[in-house]
Amino acid sequence: MKVGLLTREFPPDVYGGAGVHVEFLARELRALTDVRVQTWASAKAGDQPEPGVQRHAPDEALADANEALRSLSVDLAMAAAVSDRDLVHSHTWYANLGGHIAKLLYGIPHVMTAHSLEPLRPWKAEQLGGGYTLSSWAERTAIEAADAVIAVSHGMREDILGCYPSLDPARIHVVHNGIDTELYHPAPDNAALARHGVDPDRPYVLFVGRITRQKGVPHLLRAARRFDPSVQLVLCAGAPDTPAIDQEFRTLVDELRRTRDAVVWIPEMLPRPEVIELLSHAAVFACPSVYEPLGIVNLEAMACAAPVVASAVGGIPEVVEDGVTGVLVRYDEKDPAAFESGLAEAIESVIADPAAAARMGEAGRKRAVRDFGWDAIARRTVAVYEEILRKK
Repeated sequence: MKVGLLTREFPPDVYGGAGVHVEFLARELRALTDVRVQTWASAKAGDQPEPGVQRHAPDEALADANEALRSLSVDLAMAAAVSDRDLVHSHTWYANLGGHIAKLLYGIPHVMTAHSLEPLRPWKAEQLGGGYTLSSWAERTAIEAADAVIAVSHGMREDILGCYPSLDPARIHVVHNGIDTELYHPAPDNAALARHGVDPDRPYVLFVGRITRQKGVPHLLRAARRFDPSVQLVLCAGAPDTPAIDQEFRTLVDELRRTRDAVVWIPEMLPRPEVIELLSHAAVFACPSVYEPLGIVNLEAMACAAPVVASAVGGIPEVVEDGVTGVLVRYDEKDPAAFESGLAEAIESVIADPAAAARMGEAGRKRAVRDFGWDAIARRTVAVYEEILRKK
């Protein structure tokens, strides 16, 4: 079986959960299929050829154009590159239209994984302007015509049906995100803490994610006003969606620093081993997302035996078992103050009981190993491919 994986993110340019998903899925698929990755050009990767990977730059004529138009030009290049494939599998709206065009052009099946949904991310209009209308059109066109849609959680499946009611439910398959529990595991070394100004002798709450409306980090910054003075807040947060969101984040950080010490902001993307160290020694990993189809970062924290406090949205409750591997906090967009208060209370309760926190961490590690291994995720994905090809 010859498979073309179409994606915006691929190592060394991975900045979100979708990129992590494609990175590890591609690794496991290579043992099961003939897979070739179509992805964006990368300054980090250089000009050296990579086995099984083909990179495409946006059309130079669109250098000053809206980001959505540049993305669609990459979709055209990706579609042109998969004429020898038996099936294409696209990830996120950045690549979905490339998969759809390949389906039309070559008569091959198109499978797409929905990592998020444009109708549920209206704040993207701040980032893309009119391009948000284009990204929404691209997603709708691809998802309604796809031979199979993979949802990364059951919650995501319900969201897909809610946003696209004309889609046949039989075409939606649930295959959860995974985690490499040999790579992500508790790290005894803590040199990264001192390197980034984190006191190893004081408990800290850790956030890892992009500065975007979806990740809800402003809620965590407001909740942190209620933390005990002994607690540190460590923010591995970068890649703001817009200057306005960046400024909001900076203002909240500055305000918090005026009332308490030990607010550590790490804006650059850290090497994975350093992230693993920070996860491994965190008293609490906080995920205050307001929208999250699954939340792969919670799996990463659990694999490193960190107790998780997260919002009870989307697919997060399918990962974080409330009271067992962490604590879930109800999110209500109409009452953000209650959510922030709930976050603070949950985080403080975990930090106040180190023995219970350790049990949550151990339970999270066991759950990650048992239920979310990438080898099993890849086999389930191939099963979707085989089912679609049998129907052709």
